[in-house]
Amino acid sequence: MSERLFVKVGDTFLKSPLILASGTCNMGRELSEYYDLSILGGLSSKGLTIKPRAGNEGVRVAECKAGMLNSVGLQNPGVEHFIKYDLDYMNTLDTGVIVNVAGHSTEDYIDMVKTLDPHKDKIDALEINLSCPNVKEGCMSIGSDKNQIKKIVSELRKLTDLPLWIKLTPNVTDISSMALAAQEGGADAVVLINTMLGMAVDVKTRRPVLHNNTGGYSGPAIKPVAIRMVSECYRVLDIPIIGCGGITEATDVLEFMIAGAAAVEIGTASLVIPDAPVFITDELEAWCEENNTDIASLTGTLKLW
Repeated sequence: MSERLFVKVGDTFLKSPLILASGTCNMGRELSEYYDLSILGGLSSKGLTIKPRAGNEGVRVAECKAGMLNSVGLQNPGVEHFIKYDLDYMNTLDTGVIVNVAGHSTEDYIDMVKTLDPHKDKIDALEINLSCPNVKEGCMSIGSDKNQIKKIVSELRKLTDLPLWIKLTPNVTDISSMALAAQEGGADAVVLINTMLGMAVDVKTRRPVLHNNTGGYSGPAIKPVAIRMVSECYRVLDIPIIGCGGITEATDVLEFMIAGAAAVEIGTASLVIPDAPVFITDELEAWCEENNTDIASLTGTLKLW
């Protein structure tokens, strides 16, 4: 691993800007069969809740042009099971351990952080998901209200000194005001963007393909939206941004970082090509050598017209 790929997200050191996005890598066991996950800057766990969740019923994933829809519904074993069976395993992977925290109320998030904080020596950051678009009861109502964002982040900030990375929904009118609210609440970074709300229709049955009717749209088609939002937020924030949305190759990573991202997350690409981070890492290392620069120097160098 080239030192040219080292980055920092606030005070959190990562040996690469590449992080595996929550919900696309489970806890790392499956992907570890394809490549050495230590090449990554970090791995974000499956979205976790206080109690186990079976997820949504029926069809939960649909392939679309230039992307995919999912309505998995936060299927997970619950945080206690994660602590007992998965957290130590993630610490053997020699990469950053990011725990994705989900919930449906302020109380849920508080309980989650209280449960995880005693294990902070094994956790590099908490990724607070305020933006899941594919559960019926949803947590997007929190993530689409700047007052609620500030309130919940402020409450969580009192409970832990672990870095709080706030994952925000793109399904809002003004993303920068949501990001500013997270910063004002005490966030250490924001993650932009989660999936976009979408629908696919089966023309034979004239019903939605997904049994949840709608789901989160991800993949290459959302990259221009994600980069625009990263750029907007970079111009108003004092905290770092982790960019995500449609990354499939090294050039995508460079675009996100130039727009303002300190690091990036890879999601859908890992589902299509499990070892995508391997060749992206190789491409980034080659680019840095060719241009005689460190990857971190790119962040926020975009020159608008």
